[in-house]
Amino acid sequence: MQSASIGGPQFAAAALLAVYLLQCLWLVRVQTLPASGTDSDEALRIYLGLQQWKGGAIAGTPESLRSEAATGVPSGARSGHLRVRDGYDQDRSPLYYLIAAVPFLVRPASWTAGLPLWHVLAAAPYLFFGVMLGGSLWYVARRLYGNAGGYIALLLYCFSPAMIVSVSGAQSLGEMCGVWGGFGAVWTAIAVAHTLYAPREVVFWNWRRILLLGLSLALAAGNQFSLGVLAVSAMLLMLWVAPVRKRAVFVIWGAACGVALAILFASYFFYPTLLWQGMAHARWLNFEPRALVAWVAYRHNLQVIFRGSPPLMLALPVALVAFVSWKRARYFGNVAPLAIAALLLFLAMAAPSFPGEGFQLAALVFLFVFVAGVFADLLETRPGLLVMAALCGLLIASAVWNLMELARAARP
Repeated sequence: MQSASIGGPQFAAAALLAVYLLQCLWLVRVQTLPASGTDSDEALRIYLGLQQWKGGAIAGTPESLRSEAATGVPSGARSGHLRVRDGYDQDRSPLYYLIAAVPFLVRPASWTAGLPLWHVLAAAPYLFFGVMLGGSLWYVARRLYGNAGGYIALLLYCFSPAMIVSVSGAQSLGEMCGVWGGFGAVWTAIAVAHTLYAPREVVFWNWRRILLLGLSLALAAGNQFSLGVLAVSAMLLMLWVAPVRKRAVFVIWGAACGVALAILFASYFFYPTLLWQGMAHARWLNFEPRALVAWVAYRHNLQVIFRGSPPLMLALPVALVAFVSWKRARYFGNVAPLAIAALLLFLAMAAPSFPGEGFQLAALVFLFVFVAGVFADLLETRPGLLVMAALCGLLIASAVWNLMELARAARP
C-alpha cells in the first residue's frame, strides 16, 4: 500500500498536471484569436444554465428549449448536438447546464463572447474537472501498480489530445464532468467493496464513500444519461470483489443511487414533476444492432482512440498481447479497466448517431489504466530495462509531438 504522505511522487504528479493545465490554457488562448468563433452549443448550454440559476426555466425542459428567435442564442438542435423529445433534453439533466454556467454568475453584463476572458470562464469548469480526473487517474494507477504505473497513466493522460481538447476546446460538448464521475464511480465502488471484509457496520462505516459514490454517479448520469450504465457496472464489480457480502453490496449501492437521485432532484430545483418527466424522456440506452455489424463503426472507434492518444497505436496492441499471453498480467487490477473500456466502446459503436463524446473519452481513460498496469508488470521482468527504454522513448516522442501541434495551432 502506498504512503499517504506528500513526497516526491506527489510533487512529480502535480508538475505533470501543471503542464497539462498550461497546454489547456494555451488552447483556450488560441480560441480567442479573431479566426476563432464561439460555438453555438457552448453558448446555448451557458445561456440555459444562467437562466435557471437566475430563477428562470429549468434547463433542458420545454419551457427552456425554445426557438432561436425567442432566446437570441443559436439553437443547439440546429447543430445536431441536442436531441429533444416533447421539449425535454433526452441526453442530459439540468446539472449539465448548471455546471457550464457557474463561472458566469458573477460576470458583469458588459462581458460578451467576444472578450478573451469569456473563453476562460467558459472553459473553467472543464479545466477543473480535467485536472481532477488526471489526479484521480494517477491516484488509482499508483495504488494499483505502484509509482511506475501511476506515472505511465498520467503521462498518457497529460499529453493526450483528446483530454486537452475536451476541456478547453470550444467545439467540445462538455463531457469531462461526466467522464470524471464515471471514472470515480467505478473505482469508488471497488474501494467500498474491499472494505466489506472488515467486520463493521457497512452503511455507517462507509457513509463517506457512499456519498462520494453517489456524487460520482450523479455527475456521470447527470451529464450524459447513458453513462448511467456505469452504475450497473459498479454494482457488478462490487459483487465480484465481495461475493460473500452480497446483501451489504446491495445496501451500499442502493444508498449511493439514492444520493445520486437526490442530487439530480436538486438540479431540477426540487420540482418533482419535472424530475419525473426528465427521467421518463431520458434516453438511457442508445442501441442500434445494425451498427455492430458495420466495419465502419469499428474503424471509427479505433480512429477516435488513436487520435485521442497516438501512443496507444503502439502501446495498446503490446499491452493486449501481453495480457492474453501472459498469465501474470490477468488479474483484477488489469481485467477491470479493460472490461469497462470494452463496454464503453461497445456502447459507442452501438450508438453511431449519438453526438456525445462521453463513451469514447471514458473508455480512453480506462485504457490508460489498463496500459499502465500491463507495462508496470512488464517493467518488473528480466527485459524490464528494454521495456523502460522503449516506453520512455514513446512517451517523450508523444509529448514533443503534442506540444508541436499546440504551437502550430496558434499560427494564422
